[in-house]
Amino acid sequence: MEETSPSYRPWRTVSTKHFCYRSAGPRTRLPPPRGISIERKVVFRVATGSLPSGFKPVLSRASQSQERPLTAFDQHRRPFVVGIGGTTRAASSTERALSFALRGAQAAGARTRLFDGPFLHTLPHYAPEHKTLTDAQRELIDAVRQADAIIIATPGYHGGVSGLVKNALDTLEELRADERPYLDGRAVGLIVTAYGWQAAGTVLTSLRSIVHALRGWPTPFGATVNTLETRFESADSCSDPKVVAQLETVGTQAAEFALAFASHRAASHAASVDALAPVLKVANQ
Repeated sequence: MEETSPSYRPWRTVSTKHFCYRSAGPRTRLPPPRGISIERKVVFRVATGSLPSGFKPVLSRASQSQERPLTAFDQHRRPFVVGIGGTTRAASSTERALSFALRGAQAAGARTRLFDGPFLHTLPHYAPEHKTLTDAQRELIDAVRQADAIIIATPGYHGGVSGLVKNALDTLEELRADERPYLDGRAVGLIVTAYGWQAAGTVLTSLRSIVHALRGWPTPFGATVNTLETRFESADSCSDPKVVAQLETVGTQAAEFALAFASHRAASHAASVDALAPVLKVANQ
């Protein structure tokens, strides 16, 4: 349950047609920011969550672009990514795979927090008729409520999501009455580990269906790890560099899509305020 806040922020590229995040993972395209006329590509940095419609870019020429330390304002705006997953065994392959994904989110500029298997094992079976929540349940619910994105990692047990992880997701029923109910408006990265390939694909599909039911947005890339072939010797070591790259891509996409959703919400809010301005002006006369 560790929260981290690394001092790294991705670069982005703006063109007349697209707004692109440019980092380690695949690119995410958005419409160009309103109010900015750009005739050629310019590389710039963005303080997370602020353009004219929610962002405030700092433009610079590509030849002069240099990384700078994050300010307190930048860190306040950085997306918060919560990792949920593991098994009852500490330092399981599933937990370590999730940790690699969270590092990918950190490299993309996110703060992260991990709810590992041993923590999930402390959660009681979720019972909606019980009105009193345990401290562990409240801790998980509050973290997800604040999260901009989620990464879920589960082992494939007999062709399905583990009961440990499913119980944690069932606990999110407590978010049903929120302004953003369940996982609404949140990017969700998905990871499945299995001892063989048979369960990997079916469990990933099942996990995506669960996220859809919770109104979340599964990231385009989901990672499956065959632990028969891939070994996690330690928290920082994996036998297959390609698997590490895939896991980091899950984290990168979760962080970048979280930023995209945040900018969209900011733009929608700004448009609503602009639309109400004439009405409020008349009402105050």
